[in-house]
Parts: sequence; C-alpha cells; structure tokens
Amino acid sequence: MKVAEIRRYPIKSLLGERLDDVEFEQRGLVGDRLWAVRDVDGKIGSGKNTRRFRRMPGLLHLRGRFGERVPTVELPNGEVFAADDPAGHAAVSHTIGRNVTIAREAGVQHHDEGPVSLITTAGLRQLAGIIGEPVDPVRFRANLVIDLPGTGFPDDSWLGHDLQVGPTVILRPQELQTRCIMIDMAQGDLPEDRRLLKALAERPDLTFGVWGTVVRPGRLAVGDTVTVTSRTLVTAHS
Repeated sequence: MKVAEIRRYPIKSLLGERLDDVEFEQRGLVGDRLWAVRDVDGKIGSGKNTRRFRRMPGLLHLRGRFGERVPTVELPNGEVFAADDPAGHAAVSHTIGRNVTIAREAGVQHHDEGPVSLITTAGLRQLAGIIGEPVDPVRFRANLVIDLPGTGFPDDSWLGHDLQVGPTVILRPQELQTRCIMIDMAQGDLPEDRRLLKALAERPDLTFGVWGTVVRPGRLAVGDTVTVTSRTLVTAHS
C-alpha cells in the first residue's frame, strides 16, 4: 500500500488543496480544518444540520488555502481574501447569501469525527462498480487516499491495528467513517450525484473509509509506503 493523495482543508466545509507532502501533528495535518465559517448564532458552516453545524449551501464552491498566519479564501470569481479580513467576510456572506464570519477553532476541534480521515482506491473501485463509472475521491474530503489493488473495503480490517506511513508517522484507525448527503452535493467542478449515498446503503451506518488519530507525528509524502501493524505503545509525544 502507498499514499496516493494528500489533501488538506484549511477551512472546514470549503474546497481544499492537494499536497505532495505534509507534516502531521497530534491534532492531525498541520492546518487542517483549523478555521470554519460561522453564522450569527455561532453555528459552524457544514453540509448538514446538527446541534453544532448548520447547512450552508454554497460553501463547497469556495476554496481555502493554507497560510502561515491565516488561511486564504478564494471566491468563485477568483477574488482572494485572508480568512480574518472583514472585507472577505462580507464577500463570503454576499456569495452564500448569509451573514457569516470566519474564525479559528477554540477549545473544540472542527473535525466531524476525528483528526485524520482515510479512504482507499479499492473502496473507490467498489463504488464505481455499483454506480457504473469512476468515483472522484474529492467527494469524500479524505486527508489520505491509500492506493491498494482490488476492490471491496479492506480498511474495515484496519480497526484494532496501527498504520505505519512512511518512515515516521503512525496513525491509529479508530472507527469507520459515517457519510452524509455531503458526498452527493455539487462541489467545485463536480456536479451533484445522488447515487453515492444510495450506493452505501448496505454498509453499516452508511460508512466509507475510516477516521483515526495520530500516535506518532512526523512528515509523510505521496508515494510513501503504508503498512498495517499491531498496535504500538508509542505515544504522540515520543
């Protein structure tokens, strides 16, 4: 198994960026989902409505990019703003038709379920066989796409094990990742596709991929080998 893709989403529920390599810390990818769009009630912009999140159509046509101080936001018309720029907040509000600001996370992480999300090319091929055409991994907003042969859902068997990724990083798969209507929604150049969530109907709790935590931080890159190992006693501070 090898790392096929790395993606980071500096602002939650916006389009993100594809990377050649990245540093992992205990929280996850450096800068991933560290900022979020908030409405006047303090709810976080998302593709769904929950106690914490509020569905905000239009966010998936904006793009966030990492910055050393703050990320930037790119609007569909190509305008770019710093995430803490009030003029940018006004422009985003106008674009999505809702009064919002963009803020850095405080005490509660912005990740939906866990710090790091992973999917496999085998799983993508399995879904492609169900719907009859290739499935773009971007729809699942995973941090890592792991390349391995065949079809099916081999990542189901990762629970209870660790993943050694490259020479340094150790990730610990914790749970299968439950999916929602967000994978069917139009995002960027991808049109709406209502077949994907239906294709997962026979999966437990509509799951696809896994989320995990960082046992040992470090840097990894596209092409790094991924090995399933027994759980290690190494801590994230080692």
